[in-house]
Amino acid sequence: MTVASTPRTDTDDPSLVSGQFRFFDAEVLRTRRLGPTLTRITFSGPQLAGFASGGRDQSFSLLLPRPGQAAPLLPDRTGEGWYGAWRALPEDERPVVRSYTIRAQRRDPDELDVDFALHGTGPDAAPGAAGPASRWAADAAPGDRVTLLGPVVEDNRSVDFRPPADTDWVLLAADETALPALGGILEHLPAGTAVRAWIEVPDPEDIQDLPHGPESEITWLVREPGADGSPLAEAVRAAAFPAGTPYAWLAGESSAVRALRRHLIREIGVDRARVEFSGYWRRGASEEQLRAERLAAAAS
Repeated sequence: MTVASTPRTDTDDPSLVSGQFRFFDAEVLRTRRLGPTLTRITFSGPQLAGFASGGRDQSFSLLLPRPGQAAPLLPDRTGEGWYGAWRALPEDERPVVRSYTIRAQRRDPDELDVDFALHGTGPDAAPGAAGPASRWAADAAPGDRVTLLGPVVEDNRSVDFRPPADTDWVLLAADETALPALGGILEHLPAGTAVRAWIEVPDPEDIQDLPHGPESEITWLVREPGADGSPLAEAVRAAAFPAGTPYAWLAGESSAVRALRRHLIREIGVDRARVEFSGYWRRGASEEQLRAERLAAAAS
């Protein structure tokens, strides 16, 4: 298994954000339901010719228009000035910003697939249960306009899956929010890579046929309706691991991910440097709250 090179930083272009990212206007080309709580939206547009996904768990920021807007309102799209301009907009005009993973990218024509978890949008959902991004994705139609803040170089800082060269096998654990990233990782791994993967979804019909080789074992876990906790940690604790040096990638609800990380490091003895973890969401918290917390932590 090869070691990924250090991401390249290019600071000469004033339109770049953090040296590696830029805004791309796009529109919905088509939508396809993958299951009761998952939908795939394909984006297209001429600007996507410059979008350079690094594959694996490549993340980007999706900017969505507010009700009544034809496209996201973003007065400043140059360099680092965009965030201040975004914050200065009235809340009812400010684009909704959410982080998502590129499930697939294609050229000629340029298209991006993004899978959305439709939390709180079902017919039995309580009023207000869905966030603005889930509501948008559930109603998305061809021609709907969006803006992406994504990479212009493939080897960029928004790709986290980077196993060291001496990795003998890979452990993956995710819920439905991180399922697109896990699928991208499986497609990226060299043939013959030993993988043990656990994936939690809210409905049996959300289970997908993911690409994997004979050395891979994928275990699907269906969350009980109304359950507060996650079955991921229990399933991993009960598992028998292969021999050799692992690399672990954990993503999903924050408390479940933290519990898994503690188990692998403290109880199994995995080197903490070999455990990549990410809380894609936190029960009871909005992404705006999570972003504010991350910004405050970075500034402290």
